Amino acid sequence: MSAVRIIIFAKAPQAGRAKTRLIPALGGEGAARLAQRMLQATLATAQAAALGPLQLCLSPPPGDPAWAEFAWPAGVELRDQGDGDLGQRMARAVDEGVQLGLPVLLIGTDCPQLTPALLRQAAEALSHHDSVLFPASDGGYVMLGLRHSHPRVFAEITWSSASVASSTRARLAELGWSLFEGPELDDIDCPEDLPKLPVGWLPS
Repeated sequence: MSAVRIIIFAKAPQAGRAKTRLIPALGGEGAARLAQRMLQATLATAQAAALGPLQLCLSPPPGDPAWAEFAWPAGVELRDQGDGDLGQRMARAVDEGVQLGLPVLLIGTDCPQLTPALLRQAAEALSHHDSVLFPASDGGYVMLGLRHSHPRVFAEITWSSASVASSTRARLAELGWSLFEGPELDDIDCPEDLPKLPVGWLPS
């Protein structure tokens, strides 16, 4: 299996700040508890894939009191997402990762359907393609894999909209990069997404 660097973008699961679109259905505390469970599940999935270095890009940064209760696994790299919009932050993380010598798989924490097998499929595809995209059913993407770094990949995209995946495909085509596209998966972002959660995941 081809080695890759998995980069997880994660926001601290603080009540009132995490999964805010779910607050009408779950309340601030409930949304935060679900966010924490999703972060822990994503981290476990990435570890189980065993593809190479694992990095967490955190907001707020490592060392902030918001992360005080988290005991991170040994060997996981902790980084600050830094300033800028989501595209600028992801572009910077990808650039730093690629410069360290491995392709990058960029994921969030919103998709319980993500499995070690899907991560391995993406990593294998990156050994034959310049980029990998696993689209989300809401028009975004669950995973983006890149062998190269270019700021255009993340430029002029309306984040948190239904055009994110299509705009990203267009950017990759502009660059002339080959693309492998994986199966469409479900993100959990809005109250209407909650029935897609695994059994037992809804906060009580």
